[in-house]
Amino acid sequence: LKEELIKEGLPFLATSDTEVILRSIQKYSDLTVQEAIQKGLKDIRGAYSILLLTKNSLAAFRDPNGIRPLSIGKIGEDTYVFSSETCALDAVGAEFLRDVEPGEIVVADENGLHSYPLEQASKNRICAFEYIYFARPDSTIQGTDIYGLRVESGRKLFEQSPVEADVVIGVPDSGVPSAIGFSEASGIPFEPILVKNRYMSRSFIVPSQEMRERIVNLKLNPIANKIKGKRLVILDDSIVRGTTSKLLIKILKEAGAKEIHFRSASPPIIAPCFLGIDMPTKKDLISANMKPEELVNYLGVDSLDFLSVPNLNEILGSTNHCFGCFTEKYPVERTTQKDEFYQKKIEY
Repeated sequence: LKEELIKEGLPFLATSDTEVILRSIQKYSDLTVQEAIQKGLKDIRGAYSILLLTKNSLAAFRDPNGIRPLSIGKIGEDTYVFSSETCALDAVGAEFLRDVEPGEIVVADENGLHSYPLEQASKNRICAFEYIYFARPDSTIQGTDIYGLRVESGRKLFEQSPVEADVVIGVPDSGVPSAIGFSEASGIPFEPILVKNRYMSRSFIVPSQEMRERIVNLKLNPIANKIKGKRLVILDDSIVRGTTSKLLIKILKEAGAKEIHFRSASPPIIAPCFLGIDMPTKKDLISANMKPEELVNYLGVDSLDFLSVPNLNEILGSTNHCFGCFTEKYPVERTTQKDEFYQKKIEY
């Protein structure tokens, strides 16, 4: 698409794929903003939640599958705001109105708020991993309370895989709600005995393995006298490469843990995301390359379990989600040519 637009004389000033969408819309700048978006997005396939600022309006639109969330808020009588998460609306004192629907264009101008269809077949297939990891726990997505859902995932994990232990630990921050749920369901006390350094970034997006391991050492420190001689259940939001989890378990063993039982609040991640998230290739995803029993040995734990896809469906209350990273079935069709390009891009 970019090559075609360049041939048509559209100016590209950066390397972002979002600019391809901008220039596709710019082709029709003689039309109204909603008409330009409708025509410009006709050949775009993928996941997007976008704000477009014009001279006298602000347009918000989501892809026909609604892979990424987008919310509408209001401040006072005539100020509209848009955000990918409702917690940001809270931060600026905005009242949450509703979500931008999949395949919907919402335009805010001096005359208020207006809704138009993208004019493509739409279905709700929001990313399930938004609920598990990406969203902040104080947000809601499509009416679902993120914190409550993560607590429920911990309860489900105990139903799936009960264990006798002395303490339940959550990996800060996103593993803590599921640990609380596991504790409530099991009666095993929850203890916040993994202390997080608040100045470190999320380690799964750091490029090199050496850097990721260094970050884990700097990011999490156990309270040793609460761990020594104890049987631990540790909950994390997911296992991606597995090396971070392995290092964390090593830290807990060195602190004197007697047993370690690991529970993941997401199903095994077996495929990369082709819809807007920079995840590792399949060869780097540990659950795509190891069976559960091999993972137990690799991580050095006494037991291991992942939240099942059926239980995730039950918690979400719907199957209308993208489960591509768990099932390799994506709501957007991919061609071999694009796959090869994407693979080369990641390797580069």
